[in-house]
Amino acid sequence: MTIEELYRTMAQKMGPQPWLKPGTPWAETPVEIILGAILVQNTNWRNVEPSLINLKRETAFDPAQLRQLTPETLVSLIKSSGFYQRKGAAILALANWLGQSDDDLGALKQRDGASLRQDLLGITGIGNETADYILMYTLDHGTFMVDTYARRLFAWLGATMPKTYPAFQKQVLARFSLELADYQEFHALIDEFGKQVKSDEDFAQSFLAGQRLTL
Repeated sequence: MTIEELYRTMAQKMGPQPWLKPGTPWAETPVEIILGAILVQNTNWRNVEPSLINLKRETAFDPAQLRQLTPETLVSLIKSSGFYQRKGAAILALANWLGQSDDDLGALKQRDGASLRQDLLGITGIGNETADYILMYTLDHGTFMVDTYARRLFAWLGATMPKTYPAFQKQVLARFSLELADYQEFHALIDEFGKQVKSDEDFAQSFLAGQRLTL
């Protein structure tokens, strides 16, 4: 199957994914999503939620209020997420970056996606995956996210992919083009599939068993 056929098959078999849709927990505002993207690095969501509760109480997820926090205060609010020094520095740097555009996400959305991505990657503590997550779920620039679940799924489907994130992503994007909502849904489907299908044995029993990806 082609990559687009893979997406359509997963969407048909698994149905719409509620992840990060309006009204879902911790997705009520773009800044919540951005903070969650940083805090969830190298940990699980259970550890992130207490940090978000603290940040909401202290700042209402307002970038201007985030910028008023000292590094020490911010670290104390996000300790449950681990790696709090690095994540705190990334949050403050990102809040400052938003401030350069007067915290106007609408204006940022009008910018070229590649330029925005370079800005995000220039912030210490934000790598390829987090940058793409922010781009796709808060700044309306669709792309393909190369996370652990995507790598594992493509391997199960017999695809030999590049080891580096940019090369893997480039190879996928060269073979199909989707609308923003479809890119978002594809990522959610891959991650949900990965959470349910955790081993070779699981995959052999899944609806994708026996399929091969053509690239």
